[in-house]
Formats: sequence, C-alpha cells, structure tokens
Amino acid sequence: MTEQESGGLARLRRAAGHTQETFVKAFRQESARLGVAAAVSVRQLRRWESETPPPLPHPGQQAVLEAMFGMPLAEMGFGVPGHRVTVAAPISDAGEVKRRTFVADAGALAAAALLPAAPGPRIGTADLGRLRERLDGLYQTDHTAGSVPASTQAERIEAEITRALSSASYTSGVGRELQTMLAELHGHRAWYGYDGGRIAEGRAACMEALAAAQLVDNPLLQVSVLETLVLLAVKAGRSWEAASAVENAYRLATQAGAGATVHLVIALRDANVATHAGALSGARRALSRAVSYQGRADADTDVPNWAKFVGPFEVDYATADMYVRADQPKRAVPFLRAAVRGIGGGLARNSASYRVKLAGVLLAAGEVDEACAEVGGVLDTWGGIASPRLLAKVHDFQRAAGVVDSPTARECVTRIRETV
Repeated sequence: MTEQESGGLARLRRAAGHTQETFVKAFRQESARLGVAAAVSVRQLRRWESETPPPLPHPGQQAVLEAMFGMPLAEMGFGVPGHRVTVAAPISDAGEVKRRTFVADAGALAAAALLPAAPGPRIGTADLGRLRERLDGLYQTDHTAGSVPASTQAERIEAEITRALSSASYTSGVGRELQTMLAELHGHRAWYGYDGGRIAEGRAACMEALAAAQLVDNPLLQVSVLETLVLLAVKAGRSWEAASAVENAYRLATQAGAGATVHLVIALRDANVATHAGALSGARRALSRAVSYQGRADADTDVPNWAKFVGPFEVDYATADMYVRADQPKRAVPFLRAAVRGIGGGLARNSASYRVKLAGVLLAAGEVDEACAEVGGVLDTWGGIASPRLLAKVHDFQRAAGVVDSPTARECVTRIRETV
C-alpha cells in the first residue's frame, strides 16, 4: 500500500476492484444513473485518499459515494457535519429527520457486498486472460477444423464461465467480463447451429446472445450476433427477420462508431438477404456499399475478432451468389475463382466450402472436368474438417454430378461416396 492510498476510501476502492482511474469512470457512470450533477478527478480522489483529514465531498459527490459503497460517508473516514450525516436506521424509525436514511445496518451491507457469503475460488485478471485466449481460439478451430470440434471446446469453456459466475468470488469488473464472454459463447453456439443445420437451435442461441450482450451494454457484440441471425433467418425463410437484423446492425454499428470492416460485414449480410429474396437491384446496391467499405478497411485500427475473417474474397463470393440466383452461372464463375484464390490457407473450412460452391457452378456451366477437379482438391484434405454444412454441399454436388453422363463425373461421384 502506498502512502497516497492509505485511507479508508482507498481500501474500499481496492476491495471493489478499482484503480484510481477506473474508479473515476465508475463514479461518472453512477452519477449519471442517479441523475446527480457530480464528478471527481483522479487528482481530487488522491486528496480524499491521502490527506488527513480528507476534504469533505460536496453533497452531490456524497450521494454518489454512498450509493457506490453502500455505507454512510462518515464510515468512509470523512469528517461529516451533523446536518450532512446519513442515518443508518429503518425508514419507519427516521421520524422527522430530513436527510437520506439507510434501511439497515449499512456497514454490514457493505461488507456483504464486498465479500460473498459463501466465497468460492477467486477469479482475477490472470484467469480472465486464460479464458479469453481459449475463447478467441474457437475462431481458429472453427476456421481450420470445422464447427464440430469447435462446439465441443465451446461447451467446456461455457461450463467453466457459468460455474465461475455462479460460485466464484470476483470484482464487478471481472464479473462483467465473464458475462461478456458468456454472450460471445452464445453467439458461437448460434453459428454452430447454422453450420450444423440446426436452425431453430441456432436462433434460440442468438436470442440468448442478444439478451446477454444488451445486459453488458456491448453494441458491437450485438452486431456480431445479428449478422449470424441474418444467416439463420434466411435459412428459416424469415426474410422479414433477416432484413430487420440488418437494419438494427447498421444502427448499432453507427452508434458505436464502428469502422469500415464491421460495416463491410453488415453490407455483405444485406446483400445476402436481398439475393435470397430475389431483389437483385437491392443486392447490387448492398454490394456497392461493400466495395466502398472494403476500400477503407485498411485504415481500421481495432477490428473485433468476429469481423477479422472478412476480406475481398467475401465480396467476390457474395457477387457470385447474386449471379447464381439470377441463373447466370457463367458470370458467377470468375468471381468464385477470385474468391477461392483470395481466401488464403488460414480459413480451411471456408476455403473448402468456396471450392465446392465453385465446383457446383462450374458443373452448371458445363465445365464438368474442372468442377470435378475442384471437388477432388477438397477430398484430398477431407479428414481434417468436420463441418455439417460443408458435408451437405458435397452431397449436393454428388447428386448433381450423378446425373451427368461423363466418365469424369462418374469417377468423382464414386470417390465422394468412398471418402465422405
């Protein structure tokens, strides 16, 4: 303990998990909740904590301090004049006293707030760091090995976080971060539902994730959930829900001051909705916005993990999807080829999915040999990816190739059957 942090207020602040800087921020937030015109600077906080006696907070600051710590100002080490003393007594016993009254023993309440009645293991920032590393690793697992192993890992992490929130001892800041991680995990489960074809399950996870993200007041986390909800709503035939999710994602991203990369993801989902609704002019407008955002994405300095997958290849893929919907497979082919070239090796599951999509479009365009060669490339590395959605795409190609009168197609169908 330093000389400048030797008072009772300093002990309370540290017990609540605050540095002097984070306490000033929390003070500002509490004053806003109370509707009290009060603020404190780090310099003033240091005077409260280091001087003997500490300077008396003004009435507005007193109201905020007492709300934050749940005890009268006098019990924090301040000398309080009689007309400013807060009474620690039941309201019904206050009589004619015209000052704010605590309804119970404030000291006991404060102790209970700082120390759980049945404290479990202590969760600190180091524990958060380890959980965060594992949570962020889910993206890598999903992109390289597929949603099946990623889902298994997510279940373990979610169980640990839920257990910590239920029984561990932690500060309010740590608790908020644990709840944020839980919201992210619900978002991951929503994606795994989409990838696994469990649409109802995915939508339910989306609702949980949205509620949790709202509780921790994280608009960008809400955007990440909404962009998954778009995909699920399209699969469920709920076009109105998908369109509403896009509009809300745009609104939240604007409010949060999100960069071009986040807006790029939303524009691609916008194009997805319009394409599946057959509104090709709307799809072209959304893709034009996506191209504009892509041109500015390099200037982004803080991109959330869920948006880091996006790139020019996604724009090419969405453009090809629009042409496929318009029954123009030959015009889709160059965009899909560009998407396959541009996606890179770090996204193995998406790369395989793109190649199967390209193969299906090539087959529709009459390029049977090239289509089968693309699928053959995917089958060469098949054992390393477990993704139900990718499996479904391969089976779709198998059925389409099965009706083509070609030795190459028949050989490809046989290899799919033997491999998958």
